[in-house]
Amino acid sequence: MQRSAMRELAFKLVYELEVQKEISADQLDIFIENNEITNGNVVEYLKDIKAGIEKNSEEINKLIMSNLKENWSLNRISKINLSLIKLAIYEMVYKKLPYKVAINEVVELAKKYADESAPVFINGILASVVKEKNLNGDVNEA
Repeated sequence: MQRSAMRELAFKLVYELEVQKEISADQLDIFIENNEITNGNVVEYLKDIKAGIEKNSEEINKLIMSNLKENWSLNRISKINLSLIKLAIYEMVYKKLPYKVAINEVVELAKKYADESAPVFINGILASVVKEKNLNGDVNEA
């Protein structure tokens, strides 16, 4: 399975967890079963994404909030956009994925799953995170 397809599954998992009010311990197993995922690499990737975002959720949320415009809060961001932003931040900051790759991938997912303003919004937030965390290189290319 290509990395882009794995990332799309990860987005769907993060979105599902974002929407759920109560997250059960076996939520990941249910997701894997419902999506008929049998590839061990994909399962490990999804486990890492879920555990990493949960473990670092406080810092990830702070990064998002510190890069929102005035009068914006996490509650104002759609669950789709929030899921994409969290996925990209986790991969850029904690997994050290090159920011250009992470941003491009989630912007493409936003074009597919979110409203038409989402790609620009997500790109803006993530470009600000790149600057704040000093994640190498020229942010203007993001």
